[in-house]
Amino acid sequence: MHGMYEFLTGPALWVTFLIFFGGLIVRIACLYGLSRERDRVFYNHMDWRWAFRSIVHWLVPWWSASTRSQPVFSLAFFLFHLCLFGVPIFLNAHNLLWYESFGIKPWSLPDGIADILTMVFLGCAAFLFARRLFRPEVRILSSLWDYTLLILTMLPFLTGFLAFHQVGPYPLMMVLHVLSAEILLILIPFSKLGHIVLFFFSRAFIGFEMGQRRGARAW
Repeated sequence: MHGMYEFLTGPALWVTFLIFFGGLIVRIACLYGLSRERDRVFYNHMDWRWAFRSIVHWLVPWWSASTRSQPVFSLAFFLFHLCLFGVPIFLNAHNLLWYESFGIKPWSLPDGIADILTMVFLGCAAFLFARRLFRPEVRILSSLWDYTLLILTMLPFLTGFLAFHQVGPYPLMMVLHVLSAEILLILIPFSKLGHIVLFFFSRAFIGFEMGQRRGARAW
């Protein structure tokens, strides 16, 4: 098990980062080239003020009409994404690894706060899973892959939480934690999870179209 952990945190980790960043760059470049070819009209009325307003109104809770119409879902949605990015980036255990490898020690969350945010994330993820399962208008649009992606997103948090609290075999939990995180990172450029970057492009384009061209708010 120790050898597997060393492999996952060594060569496999570098391959994962290469696929993650390289895949996102290639996907963005391909989509940009396709849009320049097929949607050239967008580039005739680009206005970054409208793009910025479109993006910000969808990043701030309940600032868009759509999120205000579903306040409970919107709260779970925002907390889910806030914890999804915030906990891994500011987790003390992760930042210690950065310090050991590169001498960089970013600001870290207290472990107690990270625990709370992890539980909030898992609760929100369970809510979003149940919503897909039990709301007919959402279930009809959901495929097995959608449920799988949500479960894969939960696994690094669940296994990391169990490993930190010594629940179950620690070496196994650490291997599952790193493995599930790397699988998730590899899938992001090639799945719907790519919206972590593509969201900003789509909202900017909607801002160009609805705002600059039509003089209408896109939120």
